[in-house]
Amino acid sequence: MRIARVKKENIKDDEAIVDLSLMDPAIEKFRTTRGNMIPLLQHTQELYGYIPGKAFLKLEKETNLKLSDMYGVASFYSQFRLKPVGKHIIKVCHGTACHVQNATAVSEALEEELGVKDGETTKDNIFTLESVACLGCCSLAPVMMIGDETFAKLSGKHAKDVIRGIRETEKGTPCKN
Repeated sequence: MRIARVKKENIKDDEAIVDLSLMDPAIEKFRTTRGNMIPLLQHTQELYGYIPGKAFLKLEKETNLKLSDMYGVASFYSQFRLKPVGKHIIKVCHGTACHVQNATAVSEALEEELGVKDGETTKDNIFTLESVACLGCCSLAPVMMIGDETFAKLSGKHAKDVIRGIRETEKGTPCKN
């Protein structure tokens, strides 16, 4: 299978303009450090919540890291994001224990409530929905995590109620994404 190459001239950011100068301290710190790619990508993602396309170009120019290598690493590891995410990331476990306890019904209920599919972000940038392989809470199946909070022994209705509660809390709170 052939994979289309990313050409530098095709890299653009449809998202909000980002201040790439915020990356400068990390670039200075890690510029000559052996194995600097992952720390630089992690720092960039911490700054913006994802790794903007133009950030890859800045890293390539200022650190001599290869664009193809950075994209390879960023697209391989699930910790890295190449597009903006919502303020609240909902991780629904689909490991064996959760699957057996009907995690699919939880995901379907969330998709219906949020109006997005797995991997997508709501239009208001409040929620991103993700299926994950395991959250390590097998005795509490099915589970989801939102931020650092775990919700256990879920039903579709309970999952929807959690989302509605967060939406109520978010009313009047401006989104920073």
